[in-house]
Amino acid sequence: MAASGGTTLNCEDFAMFQEVLKVMRTIDDRIVHALNTTVPTVSFSGKVDATQTCKQLYESMVEAHQSRDRAIKTCIAQTSGVVGELRERRTKDEENLTLIKQLRKEQTKLKLMQSELNVEEVVNDRSLKVFNERCRIHYTPPKVN
Repeated sequence: MAASGGTTLNCEDFAMFQEVLKVMRTIDDRIVHALNTTVPTVSFSGKVDATQTCKQLYESMVEAHQSRDRAIKTCIAQTSGVVGELRERRTKDEENLTLIKQLRKEQTKLKLMQSELNVEEVVNDRSLKVFNERCRIHYTPPKVN
């Protein structure tokens, strides 16, 4: 699956999956720095269009959040399919130890991917909180349901 920035998200290898998500979360990791360097303080407010700057930052942040959410959910769906297939094969061959091990491995990977959705929620909430603290006077984002 292609992720933002031309990075390919590998759903088979959980370590690589996490590494790509880490790269995709760069905008959120650097939100404070981005706000400090682009949104002016009161004394410099006449030199930069803070409304436009905040709007652009908000749009790129939301785009990154949606891209990561899609990527995670795609991998969850893909891994769920693999787990379902392995379960079906296990019902036909209950004594196959290799199959049982593979199923457990995929189930663990699925749980880890699902937990990434929780991590994503925390990361998004933190970024939006910081954004709102610095940009609330300059830009009000549209309401989302």
